[in-house]
Amino acid sequence: MRRIVVIGDGMVGSRFTADMVAADPEAHITVLGKEPHAAYNRVLLSSVVAGSKTPDLLSIAAPPHPRVSVLTGVGAESIDSELGMVIDDRGIAHPYAELVIAAGSQARVPPIQGVADPDGLVDGAFVLKDLADAEQIVAHSARARRAVVLGAGVLGIEVATGLARRGLSVRIVHVADRLMERQLGWDASAVAQASLRRLGIEPHVGASIAGVVTHRGRVSSVRLEDGSEIATDMLVMCCGTIPETLLARKAGLVVDRGVVVDERMETSHGRIYAIGDCAQPAEGARGLVAQGWDQAQRLVRVLTGGDGGAAQAPATSDVVRVKAPGMALVAMGICGDFDRTDPRYRVVSLKDPEGGRYLEVVVADGKLVGATCIGDAAVAASLSAMYTREMAVPGDPALLLVRALSGSAPMAKEPRDLADEDKVCNCNTVTAGTIRAAIHDGCDSVGDIAVATRATTGCGDCTSIVTGLLACAREGTPVAG
Repeated sequence: MRRIVVIGDGMVGSRFTADMVAADPEAHITVLGKEPHAAYNRVLLSSVVAGSKTPDLLSIAAPPHPRVSVLTGVGAESIDSELGMVIDDRGIAHPYAELVIAAGSQARVPPIQGVADPDGLVDGAFVLKDLADAEQIVAHSARARRAVVLGAGVLGIEVATGLARRGLSVRIVHVADRLMERQLGWDASAVAQASLRRLGIEPHVGASIAGVVTHRGRVSSVRLEDGSEIATDMLVMCCGTIPETLLARKAGLVVDRGVVVDERMETSHGRIYAIGDCAQPAEGARGLVAQGWDQAQRLVRVLTGGDGGAAQAPATSDVVRVKAPGMALVAMGICGDFDRTDPRYRVVSLKDPEGGRYLEVVVADGKLVGATCIGDAAVAASLSAMYTREMAVPGDPALLLVRALSGSAPMAKEPRDLADEDKVCNCNTVTAGTIRAAIHDGCDSVGDIAVATRATTGCGDCTSIVTGLLACAREGTPVAG
């Protein structure tokens, strides 16, 4: 029997556990998960804030396995690397042959005067990192009229639009000079700002919060750096994350920003590995769940006798989707600030601020290598499919925008037209053939297919395609195969 302890039951830790127990019949795995919930999809937490998904729909927990013990609500307190054991917060020791740290990250709280006291964040101030955070934000919003969101990256925009959907007057404050500056250029950001205003959200770019003012112990306003004040009933800070490294530091492991690991995901101490947001690999941490899943798969190969292989960074893993009610926004590949005069690229764009649309495609060597789409969900889906499946594009890149101009049919294949080798779930590299096989084996719901194939358990954007494949099977519709 091979004892493995995993610290963290998040999206990466749970993926490693499921893959490892399937790959090694001798592996017996104990998972310490400090949250009271089994593994769930953190990517969709903003959808809980918006009310478009309920917490139960986020579950990605694997079915019970006789060689896996998942201890929910039990955190790791310390690591004794000499004796090879983890002590949990109840004082119980868990011996291990190998230890996998998948502790994730914590939300970054900026140094804002008055935002916290010795007991934590003041009443009405929030971050969004776990399900408890989402539920607290929803509960507080029910008795609030105004909200301020700090940070206009992907999460900040999702939270702002979600709170606006709940009827709150929302202001979003962003220190950079434009929204989503990593993914959007100036023109695209201007359209995004106009779209937010139409949703009742007022953006403040080039601004930061200096202090929080409370009344009777609750947030009543925020003070900007320029001295102006915004009345609000709640503040949600979406300011990035910090790798969770406390346990590793206490155990004497080498830690920089994250837990330093080599190409085998091994830390400075033999038999201890780190994966996911808490890890710092040589290639750098991208903060994407796809990278954590790749690390989990590599570590399984290492622990079952392989060399792990090189880090995988497929070009199509960088699709950024904003799950914002009332505002479709997708950016992928080459986008934002780049040299549009570069002779390698053919760039075509459409800017329609009044209509809330911005479309830009970047083509090289007959393939779509980048795109930005605001305001047209159908075109965004088509462009995303063409990019992730690396499909050939028309000779004239302008034809990629034809649907936006003429209302013609989308360019991406319908579910019935997908070949078995066509990729449906980019997050988990699941093909149409794999999903059809799962349906043939008895899966008759999206949830069943998620358990069997992991499709829909990442960003969730492939849910409509999976639903379409299910419908084709139920109706007996001929498919491409």
